[in-house]
Amino acid sequence: MSTSVENISVESVLLRRDEQGITTLTLNRPNQFNALSEQMLDALQATLDDIGRDDSVRAIILAGAGKSFCGGHDLKEMRTHPDEEYYRYLFNKCGAMMLTMTQIPQPVIARVHGIATAAGCQLVANADLAVASTDATFATSGINLGLFCSTPGVPLSRNMLRKHAMEMLLTGEFVSAERAAKLGLVNRVVEPDLLDNQVMTMAQHIAERPAVAVRTGKQMFYKQIDKELKEAYEFAADVMARNMMASDTTEGIDAFIDKREPAWKK
Repeated sequence: MSTSVENISVESVLLRRDEQGITTLTLNRPNQFNALSEQMLDALQATLDDIGRDDSVRAIILAGAGKSFCGGHDLKEMRTHPDEEYYRYLFNKCGAMMLTMTQIPQPVIARVHGIATAAGCQLVANADLAVASTDATFATSGINLGLFCSTPGVPLSRNMLRKHAMEMLLTGEFVSAERAAKLGLVNRVVEPDLLDNQVMTMAQHIAERPAVAVRTGKQMFYKQIDKELKEAYEFAADVMARNMMASDTTEGIDAFIDKREPAWKK
């Protein structure tokens, strides 16, 4: 196994480690439950933009330092700017970062432990995949403060049945990891000591697949999901036809026919 490389200093609000085509981004404000401050949002945006242009990165793991994944927006920072235009600016900044997560070619896997609340729960729902520890709990708890979690509601409503999403949004109650898996918020739940291994195994499986198929698949998935059924099928057919012309796809099919292992270009 190659040696990990830290691309951002340990003093940063966001840590980056690159290893064998897998980049791990760690939210690094453990004393503030990794709250999404402006600085954190800027760091995530800049780093995701950079990764999106880097063909050597094949999968991304998003984690949190300390006892929790992410407690949402930094409410103390927000209250120092009691202005509607500032709040609109902040939520649009967060929304742009969330959009970037879905638009970059690399799949993003949320590694969740401890609490994931409000915008932290939004990060989980917005990630392409999510693996949670049995000690993880989830909530869109803004309602308890008089603030409906509108922006977290966007990915929740696209990953869960409407009534389940509305229950979380309207009650603010915490949901266990096991319940979150049943609701479609996370893919898998494992014991805490197995979390890192499970997340890395999933990331490695993705990293081993042909890059052209992963890139094509992620882009296609998000573009088709809100289309009408007929339009979605037409779009998917066009994407598959173009995907078939890729050299790695030709190699994969020929290898299957010839009953041999494919030699991916990667």
